Amino acid sequence: MNVTSIIHEALAQHRTRFAFELLPPLKGDGTSGVFGAIDPLMEFDPAYINVTFHREGIKQTQRPDGSVEWHVVRRRPGTVGISAAIRKRYDVEVVPHLICGGLSKYDIEDALIDMDFLGLHNVLALRGDKSQNERFFMPHPQGHAHAADLVRQIAAMNRGEFVDGEVEVCHHSKFSIGVAGYPETHEEAASPEADILHLKEKVDAGAEYIVTQLFYDNARFFDFVARCRAAGIRVPIIPGIKPLATVRHLKLLPETFGCRIPEELEREVLAHAGDKAAVRRIGTEWAIAQSRELIAAGVPVLHYYPMGKAENIIEIARTVF
Repeated sequence: MNVTSIIHEALAQHRTRFAFELLPPLKGDGTSGVFGAIDPLMEFDPAYINVTFHREGIKQTQRPDGSVEWHVVRRRPGTVGISAAIRKRYDVEVVPHLICGGLSKYDIEDALIDMDFLGLHNVLALRGDKSQNERFFMPHPQGHAHAADLVRQIAAMNRGEFVDGEVEVCHHSKFSIGVAGYPETHEEAASPEADILHLKEKVDAGAEYIVTQLFYDNARFFDFVARCRAAGIRVPIIPGIKPLATVRHLKLLPETFGCRIPEELEREVLAHAGDKAAVRRIGTEWAIAQSRELIAAGVPVLHYYPMGKAENIIEIARTVF
């Protein structure tokens, strides 16, 4: 059963499912930390678990002669491997991310072949962020500049078409493809209308569902869904939720994810700025209220972003599921 069929099953049953996203371990770490984060969340019967893909970063070292040397490194490799380990341990659908950034079409094809061999038949296709040393996103010279092109490559591979041509006798992959959507508009989009058109291009290329960036105002999500439907986008749209947990999040989350913090939430957090537990409780209660309203609206899945911190997600899930 793939993610899409789970979504359609949830729609037919009028029951919202729980899902969440995980980071791969830091380079040098084992699986214990990841499994420790998953274990307490399994009681909520997740529809799937997302595993993020992190592109290379830049590390600076100084040579004995005083000159500086730059190295390209990945702090969190192993997305495909940890996804397979999670699926084997928990018998749950796992959705690895796959990005354009830093990868050629051949790298992408190899990753997809590995995923297919390992029984990972779901993928979230993303452009990915720009590298630390880039002012603007720069694709690999033999890669993709846009997520729609990555979706097209995956869809072509499902048809037996590979980068270097069609294979006459072929085991056809059957990847279910998801993509990202932005209720408050991607930061690089020329306009909200252009952003929806780019999203429709991804769906027309073969995407079967959309997972949104995090947001804190459900009205923005409902407006986004309405604009998608008006543009002819008919696939399921899954809202992404991250509970605010610290005063620092008031600035960090909008800067990082392009989301807006509602005035009511910001006032309440600032009024309790000296009490970390109170701030965390305020953020959790806000996410619970968001979740309840979204469930009442009949969304197929609620997708949570723990960002390595599962405690508040557990509290939310126990309250609303």
